[in-house]
Amino acid sequence: MSESFRVGTRGSALATTQTGWAATRLAEASGLQVETILVKTEGDVITGPLSQLGGTGVFAAALRQRLLDSGCDLAVHSLKDLPTTQPEGLVLAAIPEREDMRDALCARDGLTLAELPEGAKIGTGSPRRAAQLLAFRQDLQIVDIRGNVPTRLGRVKGTGATHDDGSVGRSVQGDLDAVILAAAGMRRLGLEAHITEYLDPAIMLPAPGQGALALEVRAAGSDHPALDRALAELDHLPTRLQVEAERALLAALEAGCAAPIGALARVQGGTLVLEAVACNPDGSETMRRSARASAATVAEARELGRSLAESMIADGAAVVAGLA
Repeated sequence: MSESFRVGTRGSALATTQTGWAATRLAEASGLQVETILVKTEGDVITGPLSQLGGTGVFAAALRQRLLDSGCDLAVHSLKDLPTTQPEGLVLAAIPEREDMRDALCARDGLTLAELPEGAKIGTGSPRRAAQLLAFRQDLQIVDIRGNVPTRLGRVKGTGATHDDGSVGRSVQGDLDAVILAAAGMRRLGLEAHITEYLDPAIMLPAPGQGALALEVRAAGSDHPALDRALAELDHLPTRLQVEAERALLAALEAGCAAPIGALARVQGGTLVLEAVACNPDGSETMRRSARASAATVAEARELGRSLAESMIADGAAVVAGLA
């Protein structure tokens, strides 16, 4: 029997799908077998709104502890769920090429955001999404929701997605006009047919790191040289530069992944262009800024994020977003 590596993941359909995608590619490149370790995280068992937990990393802490305890060799995360401070003893060994980073509207009757009726109820658990929705349309009613993707889809009127996977946040079906979900997760689960509109970043900037995966190992390596080489091959430099700039901005703003902050970096030729928005939670005020720089290294990408954040702070972004 050939040597194997152990990959840790949450148990949700999206988490196991993402982990399976990464593990398959690493196994093919390394020649190793895969053993999957399911880990229940704090975010899987709490029942309150994520925005009120008072911290970040609720979907990552248990996975990271299992990794530090050598209970697995590799952990796969949604990068947007990770705190911006990297814990001692762990490194992000690979950030694969990014999926679609946009937010997606899943609405009844095929409606777009502009077509939803006045006072429409839209479900989201994200203060960032809620604030930008209200900035675009103050008449919308935002409903805080929890649960995995099928559970959330099941709350849209007439969606037909009535499967309830037993996750926290279970509720009656069909009580909302629409929900907002990450396009990347919908695509990875093969649920694109439920998307009625991909939201333009001009209306809604995504969360820093949205659409990207983070493959994390112990700083000393995974104990499998072939796996370490495969991780290096899977790392995608343009994606890493983008997300490093976005996360550096978030860190400099001293904001967590639940803050009403959006950011999106794109590589254009030899230039990295970073857009960011800070919103009042009720959408009544937004501050949107952009910056660009030649960024060929991670250090340069981080500096772009930091410098844009400092400029926004000087203009009052922390006050706008309720961070000060």
